[in-house]
Amino acid sequence: MKLTPKKQAFVDACRAAGICSPAKRSDLVAVANSMGQKYAPAWIVQNDDLRHDRGWFIVPGLDDTGVVIDSPETAAAVDAAAARMGEALVPKGNDTPVAELSAIRGMTAGATSLVPDRLKTYVSWGHHDTVETVIKSGLFAPMYVTGLSGNGKTTMVMQACANLKRECFRVNITSATDEDDLLGGFRLINGETVWQDGPVVNAMRRGAVLLLDEIDLGTHLMMCLQSVLEGKGIYLKKINEWVQPAAGFTIFATANTKGKGSDDGRFAGTNIMNEAMLDRFDWTLEQEYAPKSTEKKILLKKMKSLGCEDKDFAGRLTEWADMIRRAFREGAIDEIITTRRLENVVKAFAIFQSRETAIDMALNRFDDDTKVAFRDFYAKLDDTIDTSVDTSTLDPSTVMYLDTSFSQKDEVKNRGAKWDDQRRKWHITAEAVNLDPDFWNQFNPTAAETSPF
Repeated sequence: MKLTPKKQAFVDACRAAGICSPAKRSDLVAVANSMGQKYAPAWIVQNDDLRHDRGWFIVPGLDDTGVVIDSPETAAAVDAAAARMGEALVPKGNDTPVAELSAIRGMTAGATSLVPDRLKTYVSWGHHDTVETVIKSGLFAPMYVTGLSGNGKTTMVMQACANLKRECFRVNITSATDEDDLLGGFRLINGETVWQDGPVVNAMRRGAVLLLDEIDLGTHLMMCLQSVLEGKGIYLKKINEWVQPAAGFTIFATANTKGKGSDDGRFAGTNIMNEAMLDRFDWTLEQEYAPKSTEKKILLKKMKSLGCEDKDFAGRLTEWADMIRRAFREGAIDEIITTRRLENVVKAFAIFQSRETAIDMALNRFDDDTKVAFRDFYAKLDDTIDTSVDTSTLDPSTVMYLDTSFSQKDEVKNRGAKWDDQRRKWHITAEAVNLDPDFWNQFNPTAAETSPF
């Protein structure tokens, strides 16, 4: 942002007063009064793009490494302010523009806003109001959000931040995440070794929301966050500096487990977390999949944004997913259809304009038997889907159950079908279907091994 001489004078006065960005309105008013002005500058406080939070504003050119420098005096002031904030400096005598350093350092440089974009397709439900209330309170209240994959845990936290115009530092945790990744370390920039704050420290300094995504993938190397989770700040031993969290700083963590690992192997790589770390989270929120009515709204918004609105299709998809999830909870099957998977179906539908193609593409990630079973069940809900089964991909011994009426029993029996007294159904093998597909496909053969229905 190119500053006029008048605007630059105000920024320089803020810097001389020791104010950092984002700044409180009262501090901006005090600086304005010292310059003979009654109110804070309208070009800051009336610009929505510069509004950081209620009563807090981003001041362009103040601790902003991406600003266009107007004078040597301003450049020197930027260096001094950056030093106070623990930011990396361009070595004296180095003519490399500060903007290049910003490009190296990425989105967390200077006063670049990390307020998430609002999603037009987002539907708030479940714990959204709870998350928003906690963030709005301004209190430090770390929360642990757990639930099965693809049900909107991360999106919920980020959209709450978007609604409240709060910065959110999202950090994706892996087994390799360590203190250097989280708190910061020394980096080689323009031939000089300089300290760079990590995302945790940046979030603390800026009073932002820290989102530790998939925290149960982390190891004991994350124990460096103990004091941060207590809200007491952190001592950066490598640079001998104590960092106190600014007002509004808080933490959310998301995970597929409750920190006790995954016994069934569904969430490979998750670890048993240290009990001392888990106990430092004030509350745990258990996130379920959205109810059918809410999930239908989510899909309809997604369809509308992609120009393929189809209320009938959205309703059938949510009914299909709900039935599969019930079977999963009862232990009848080992796979599940997530909300994310349903959104992928909608995307494929928008591209290919075919329900059948969209369903098939979404199911390709499953093993063959599960794919056939899930597809077959959806076909029972939607008569526009071809119900014939490609049994050539199945093991020849796979048991295939038939949909037959009482009057058809002798017909299928004479062709080799056998009766299952427990299921009360006639069945054959996949090999038999392959030998005479035209005859057997009229009875809608369904694989028995994985079919929950």
